Formats: sequence, C-alpha cells, structure tokens
Amino acid sequence: MARDYRIVSADTHLQIAAERWTGRIPAKYRDQAPRTVQMPDGGDATQIGEKRSIFHGGLSGRPYSDRSPNGGRFETAPGVGSPEQRLKEQDIDGIDGEIMYTYPAGVSYYKGIKDLNAYKATVHAWNEFLAEEYCVVAPQRLIGMGMLPDTGVEDAIGEMEYCARTGMKGVYLSTFPNGSAIPTPEDDRFWAAALDLDMPLTGHVSFGGFGAGRPMYPFAPDQDPNDVASGVDPFSKFAQYAVRGAGNALQMIFTGVFDRFPKLQIYFAETQVGWIPHFLDILDDQYERHMPWADRMGLMKSLDRMPSEYVREHFSWGFMRNSFGVRSRHEIGVENMFWSTDFPHAESDWPESQAGIDEDFVGVPEDEVQQMLSGNVIKYFSLDPAIQSTVGRKAAAASS
Repeated sequence: MARDYRIVSADTHLQIAAERWTGRIPAKYRDQAPRTVQMPDGGDATQIGEKRSIFHGGLSGRPYSDRSPNGGRFETAPGVGSPEQRLKEQDIDGIDGEIMYTYPAGVSYYKGIKDLNAYKATVHAWNEFLAEEYCVVAPQRLIGMGMLPDTGVEDAIGEMEYCARTGMKGVYLSTFPNGSAIPTPEDDRFWAAALDLDMPLTGHVSFGGFGAGRPMYPFAPDQDPNDVASGVDPFSKFAQYAVRGAGNALQMIFTGVFDRFPKLQIYFAETQVGWIPHFLDILDDQYERHMPWADRMGLMKSLDRMPSEYVREHFSWGFMRNSFGVRSRHEIGVENMFWSTDFPHAESDWPESQAGIDEDFVGVPEDEVQQMLSGNVIKYFSLDPAIQSTVGRKAAAASS
C-alpha cells in the first residue's frame, strides 16, 4: 500500500559486470570498453584500459570477521543483480529508495580509455543504461546519479542535458566542470546551466582528488609559484583542516561562485559529518587571522560573510554510521545531513540498517530523525514523497 517515504539512503553503489551495459557503447569503440576479468584470488575486477578496479562485493551482508576486499563475484554478491533484485534488497533492509552512484565512482577510472571519443561514449552508455534500462523499473526508488565526463564544460553540460531529458534526478561531478581540480571562470556556464535545468549536483567524496597537489586555488597569473609553494598561500591556511569535500567547498567559496550563483547547492556523499563543527570553527578563526594580509597583498578578496556561513548555506553532507555526527547535528545543521548505507560496500550494515539507525538516532526528536533519514533527500532531489513499498521503518518495527 502507498505510504510516506520513511528511509532513503543518500549514497549507495551500483557496481555490476561491465558486460551488462557496455553493449550500448557504439561498435567502433567497443574494443576499448570496460570488461570483467578474474583476479588470481578468484574474485572479479573491471578492466578499463590499463586500470583494474577490484569488485568489492565481499564486504556487505557478512559478519565483520568474515569480510574480505578480495574474492567478490558479480554473479553472487548482493547489490549487483537485476533492478528487481535490488528492490527486494531494499525491502529486506527496510529502505524505501537509494541515491545510486556507479563504482568505480569517478570518471577518472574510465580515463584508462585513451581515445577521448571512446571515453565520452562510455560515460554516455552508462547513463543511458541507468535511464533506459535500470532505474526506469522504479524511478522513485532506484535513483541513479548521472556520470559527467571530465573533458571540459561543453561536454559536461551536454551530458547533463541528456540526463535531464531522460528524467534522471541528479548528476555527480568527479572534477570541476572544466575537467580539472581547480575552479575556473568557464565553470560558470555549467553552474548556470544546472540551475536552468533545475538539476541537483552532487560529488562523491570530493572533486578532482582535492589535496593531491598544489596549488589548489587559482592564484593570479603573475603569482610566483615559489611563493605559493613556500607557504605564502592563504588558501592553504583556510583549507588545512578540510576533510572530504570541504576543500572543494572552499575553492568555490573563495572564487566567488556563490556570490554569482546564490541559489547553487552541492551535496557531497560519503563524507561522515562529525568533523564539520570543528572544521567550521577553525575555518573562521583562520580566515580572521590570514584574510587581512591576503587581501592587502592582492592574493585573495575578502568575503561578504564568514566562510562558515557559505558552507552552511550551500552544502549538504552524507553520512553512514556516525553517532558523534548525529549528536553534533545542530552545529552542522540538521537540514544539511543526509543519512546513507553505502550499500553494498564495507560501511554498509545491510541487511540490518534498522539496528544502526536505532543506535545512532537514540533520543533524537522524530521530526529531526525524519529530516536526516529522508526529508532532506526528498527535498534536494525533488522526489515524490509518496511511494509504493512493502517494508519501512514503522512496518519493520511493527513486525519485530
């Protein structure tokens, strides 16, 4: 019978055998398509050019003592079957719907395909599979995030437009729209297009491997890189305590993205959230200490507000088991917290997510529980708050 959404996981993964969807890649590129290979230990992996991504199917639905990152098989692991099987797995766990990311989670894995046209065709084929074959079975419960190529703003906009036409509920960025780890003015065309399309934007963990190299801020062309490398770099002061996604948030804040696009929102999945109050506290302190000289030297412009205010207004964060984060919810902002299972990966408690919910949310007012378990996700992704489902939190509790 129809009932309200109760629990929507804001971060899960769909890692399936490549052969299930690569037939959608044009024939002329299919020799470069991802393919399933077997590892020496007997487990499966996805081969993409010279890169190999191990299938982590042995990490969910087992006691911790029996888990292993190796040996998972596409044929037998939970989470990798048909859409109908996935719906049954949701019901077993008392989950009403899932925001689903592919795995490998970022398009950088697909850069093992050297031919850029073949690479873009592969990204598009995955989105086509989601939109036309997989999610269409139950679009309010199987909520796949479209994958965007990192070959420039024009390509990212084109693929986002395709996702919007097919009714997909959101897209995720693995880099900034320009295809790099640093925001640039050309990204503004993408942000504007996303708002015009009313397309929710997400990142899985972060954009562009934040922190892997320096500088991570687009300093003026005449800025001496030796100065940046030697520490005359105010951005490194602001970002030094940033965790998953937060560094990208600062990149966008300090380059004025939200002053130009005040309605723009970003959701970062799989970040956990307990660190956020500390990060915001230190961020504002560092800003007050270092912004005056940075502004005076012409390295960065002062903000209209404190940086923590931008973070709270424009970013949402995904978390799994994180009781400390739940206890800190008012410092983070209950409206910015999206609960998730990470099914079928290692952090997943499937098929016993209800027990984890009961432990993490003990003593939390019901209206706040509902916000974090589903209300925030429903609002962000414009989901239908009514859904056909056979099992939910209340139903599961009633039957126990």
